[in-house]
Amino acid sequence: MPTARMTIDPHFTVGEIKRNLFGGFVEHLGRHVYDGIYEPGHEQADAEGFRQDVIELVREMGVSTIRYPGGNFVSGFRWEDSVGPREQRPRRLDLAWHSTETNEIGMHEFSSWLDKVGSEMMLAVNLGTRGTLEALDLLEYTNLPGGTFLSQKRIDNGKKDPFAVKIWCLGNEMDGPWQLGHRSADDYGKIASQTAKAMRQLDESIELVLCGSSSAHMPTFGEWERQVLHHAYDDVDYISCHAYYEEKDGDTASFLASATDMDWFIDTVVATADHVGAVKGSKKKINISFDEWNVWYQARFRDVDRIEGLDNYPVAPRLLEDIYSVVDAVVFGNLMISLLKHADRVTSASLAQLVNVIGPIMTEPGGPAWRQTTFFPFAITSRLAKGEALELKLDAPTYSTKEYGEVSLVDSVATRDAETGEAAVFLVNRSQTESIEVTIDIAGLGDVAIAETHMIHDEDIYAKNTLEDRERVSTKPNDSARIDGGTLTVTLPPVSWTALGLA
Repeated sequence: MPTARMTIDPHFTVGEIKRNLFGGFVEHLGRHVYDGIYEPGHEQADAEGFRQDVIELVREMGVSTIRYPGGNFVSGFRWEDSVGPREQRPRRLDLAWHSTETNEIGMHEFSSWLDKVGSEMMLAVNLGTRGTLEALDLLEYTNLPGGTFLSQKRIDNGKKDPFAVKIWCLGNEMDGPWQLGHRSADDYGKIASQTAKAMRQLDESIELVLCGSSSAHMPTFGEWERQVLHHAYDDVDYISCHAYYEEKDGDTASFLASATDMDWFIDTVVATADHVGAVKGSKKKINISFDEWNVWYQARFRDVDRIEGLDNYPVAPRLLEDIYSVVDAVVFGNLMISLLKHADRVTSASLAQLVNVIGPIMTEPGGPAWRQTTFFPFAITSRLAKGEALELKLDAPTYSTKEYGEVSLVDSVATRDAETGEAAVFLVNRSQTESIEVTIDIAGLGDVAIAETHMIHDEDIYAKNTLEDRERVSTKPNDSARIDGGTLTVTLPPVSWTALGLA
């Protein structure tokens, strides 16, 4: 059996783990909102029409901040449509996803849903087809206590206290030619800086996210970050990263190594941001909001889900409803490891998305809600990863991949809460054929015991949870984990994700 060794020392920290790292994303897209979180005719619906079974699952995931309402949707969105009496709200065409938006669920309703799931709102403003004035109007409506036309309008619409939105995204994926109002880096950097300055003039307490590249594989990647930060460095707190991964052409080996690409993506954006800061002579650090990340089989949207036709704009069509497998969950868990390994600079992240649309939760209209395979690594990591992420010394065998070259067979991160002494270790085995025994020096953690173990592994790496078999895949204990003195040993089966909680 191949072996790997690593050392955990609480003196070597990466950075504090911010709760916003475990954020989510709800976009008006497909069946995410309608027939997803909201289905008034369902037997599980509460008085407001929200599915209580979905609420319970989102709460189980431990989602912190939720980005809303998009996504590509936001670049054609008029926020005024989503407030006021429902019967007076207009139906609009959503050009991004070729659908009809009824605006039945808007700002106030979504805020109520967030209260139910225990999450906070992260708002995106439309800098595609709108601009600075509309962003200011929205900020006044949401955050000003009262005394003005728009704040009074919010009060008249039933919300006396402000929404008090803390984090704001300055548009969405403005580097993408598919985006309504797509701009060059120079043009976007100017309007983002202008809008950020204006918004801070109204509410200096807010945090602002600048649009970075929508993918590390965009032809403008790197130069886009440099140019937009040149304009807006002093005006923003974060720059965004977006990344999606999928198995292509049966290349499972490369797919299992997807997190190495996320590592490189983060490191590159950090280096670019720090370069701009150095050029400006600034001691300020720009952090990363990785506010879209997931496994997403994008070929399905291109080849199967695409909707066309001037007279064909359905309400809540089935779009982007990927059904995830065991190998998807292992890669997903590895992406969470990557985010934690960069906790010093990735201080906000949003899993895209939550329900039905490439989501860890699936629903059937009039039927059940269930956990996808990707649900488990998110829920467990969100619960166990506390305190600080630790810098590990890892020595493991490698394997060759077509896409990423030579890659470690094992990836891992550890966390520790200094106040409680609790720690956690998260590991993946990327080998498709062999188990790997990992020996971990934990003497630096003091007297600890194994409190819980969780593992995602199946002989069929493509096993999935479906409507017909909703519990085919779940976590199981990794009973191989044991502590002898200051050494923790655990065996990782092929294509597996393991989490160890230490008390």
